[in-house]
Amino acid sequence: MSKKIYYRYNPSTDSYERVFPSRRKRIFTALGHFLVSIILGGSVFFMLSGIIDMPKERLLRNDNEELRTQLKIIDARLENAREVMEHLAERDNNFYRVMMQADPITSAERFSGLERHTGYEALSSMADNQLVGNLLDRVNLLEREIVVQSRSYDSLRNMAVSRKDRLNHIPAIQPVSEKHLKQMASGYGYRVDPIYGTAKFHEGMDFASNIGTPVYATGNGIVKFAKWHSGYGNLIEIDHGFNYVTRYAHLSEISVATGQQVKRGDLIGKVGNTGKSTGPHLHYEVRLRGIPQNPVNYYFFDLTPEEYAAMIEKAENAGHVMD
Repeated sequence: MSKKIYYRYNPSTDSYERVFPSRRKRIFTALGHFLVSIILGGSVFFMLSGIIDMPKERLLRNDNEELRTQLKIIDARLENAREVMEHLAERDNNFYRVMMQADPITSAERFSGLERHTGYEALSSMADNQLVGNLLDRVNLLEREIVVQSRSYDSLRNMAVSRKDRLNHIPAIQPVSEKHLKQMASGYGYRVDPIYGTAKFHEGMDFASNIGTPVYATGNGIVKFAKWHSGYGNLIEIDHGFNYVTRYAHLSEISVATGQQVKRGDLIGKVGNTGKSTGPHLHYEVRLRGIPQNPVNYYFFDLTPEEYAAMIEKAENAGHVMD
């Protein structure tokens, strides 16, 4: 389209003269055209960038997604490591320190000055800097737990050296040899009574085995009871000192007498089916200060880690009480 040209009549010269825009107007017109070009060009660029991925942008986006995925994987592995750490801490407090009769390590001591994180479900909605910060917090927490647990083990080792006699008396082996076991009939905890059909707390563990299978003392001590006792049938009770007592019930034979001193591994009786029993087995209890303990925590002297793990699984899954 041709540019419009304007004229005006000049009476003094009796002629039409061409009208030219002022300098200021020309400048504003040029600026207006320039701004319109920039706006149009920018709009086209952003429209195209939203539709078409530039190679560099695509590469950066892919790298970012890959990094976020790797961070999530690292976080999941870190969470698994912390779960293992918490299991060690629980075993430290509920077994090793109980065994040594030492005060448990409190949560305040384990996590002093650090916030405990409970999961990583929210990671997908976090910005990258928050995600990295969260992982660093978890690493700091795990490092703190490892340091505290390491110091605890050092302390327990020193206790063990100074209290060697205590270790000899604490129940620490299975009362029935692994090779003689048919199955783990029932573990510690609430179970259904085989006779009355009601829920009942099972205060020990049942080891199913043939009648006549040897039963061994699980720690040094003195026999405090060795005769018939109501639902227990033939019962042996050993006082190990240090507030520990063990019970061996439903025996077919009793091989020790009241007042007799025994050592860990001594033959004290044989598996039977006496008293309130639905089949040949040994009912075994560990008591600390008169309170029943989970016997599965007291087989650390004669089981390999693999055997111990299998024993825990059997004890947790066994639900058939035999007494």
